Amino acid sequence: MTYQITIEPLGRTIEAAEGQTVLDACLRAGVWLPHACGHGLCATCKVQVRDGVVEIGEASPFALMDFEREEGKCLACCAIPQADLVIEAEIDEDPDARHHVIEDYVGKVSRIVDLTPTIKAFHIELEGEGLQFQAGQYVNVRIPGEERPRAFSLAQPPSSAREIELNVRIVPGGKGTTYLHERLRVGDRVELTGPFGGFFVRVSDPRPLIFMAGGSGLSSPKSMILDLIEQGDQRPITLIYGARNRTELYYDDLFQSLAEQHPQFRYVPALSEPTPSCDWHGFKGFVHEAATSLYGRDFRGSRAYLCGPPPMIEACIRTLMQGRLFERDIFTEKFLSEADASAARSPLFKAL
Repeated sequence: MTYQITIEPLGRTIEAAEGQTVLDACLRAGVWLPHACGHGLCATCKVQVRDGVVEIGEASPFALMDFEREEGKCLACCAIPQADLVIEAEIDEDPDARHHVIEDYVGKVSRIVDLTPTIKAFHIELEGEGLQFQAGQYVNVRIPGEERPRAFSLAQPPSSAREIELNVRIVPGGKGTTYLHERLRVGDRVELTGPFGGFFVRVSDPRPLIFMAGGSGLSSPKSMILDLIEQGDQRPITLIYGARNRTELYYDDLFQSLAEQHPQFRYVPALSEPTPSCDWHGFKGFVHEAATSLYGRDFRGSRAYLCGPPPMIEACIRTLMQGRLFERDIFTEKFLSEADASAARSPLFKAL
């Protein structure tokens, strides 16, 4: 059985299979809906159901309030049609967005690299022509025995379409990351879907770029920065990356080398808890503190891209706004766990 979904204000009608989510049906049909986390936590894909019935699915009560459910709103990433639908979505098209049709891919693990004691890089060689994506996007990886796939940012530039790289931090008790860290081996088969997400560099804007990242949140900035450099972008680019100590600071040599070879690129690593054995002579403190030391309290004239754990993002947003850089020039990657749902969006930001 299939259902018809009409998307307003586009006036486009597509088909959805039995059990398929509204978002998946739209993206596979080449209709772009705003989305981010992909599993009901961030509210980016909220739409209004004008006609028809949907099963709400596992939408977080923080992302979809009770009164919104009563008004007929749903999250497209969770909602499953129960009849033909007419939905209304806020589609604010960005000229720099590159919308690739969502597809399923199969590949095999070609390399596994220990980046830190808790983060591994999984290099996966895909069958066929590879994955076309925009730097900053992510894929959903199927985990054997788990109903819900897990989302991981792509860490390589789009020019590397055949072999993708996923940097995965093991989460205590996390079934998906535990499987990848402890059971996945070189040569194993991997199934994934993508690309997803609306986190990308606005390349048509010539203003300087500030990337602020922490932990495995370095994946998207790595992809974006490598892509910018490959494309010959000459605007000033600054990467501020934070870790607790030197053992958790990864790809340090790569970014140091890029900074030496490309005068427009500046790299500032920051350690919040360096130990004596680190022999650390760089910045000591958090990412937002390192940003203040570089820019003072004036971030005007830049655009900022933030990736990392919610507390880091919150601190960076506050620092940037205090330095007179506001919402329209701050972009965040909204990867959230269930525990993060209550902190899904900065209170300084308006609801999407």
